[in-house]
Amino acid sequence: MSAYSSLPPKDSGLAYVFMLPTLVGVAGVQHFYLGRIFRGIIWLLTFGLLGLGTIYDLFTLKRQTRQVNARRALGID
Repeated sequence: MSAYSSLPPKDSGLAYVFMLPTLVGVAGVQHFYLGRIFRGIIWLLTFGLLGLGTIYDLFTLKRQTRQVNARRALGID
């Protein structure tokens, strides 16, 4: 059994809440929440890939959250 399988699942609604700081120029917080530190740093340094990555996240954040939860349930991440 993995240490990750005992952690509670991530919530896509909360991930969207963490995306709100993007509106004032702090992009990528949602990726830190999901445990994607490298992607969060890239988003932070490039202002969400000049906004394009943030728009992409608006449409895919639920899927990204499900993927993170599935990987954690399997003990992969």
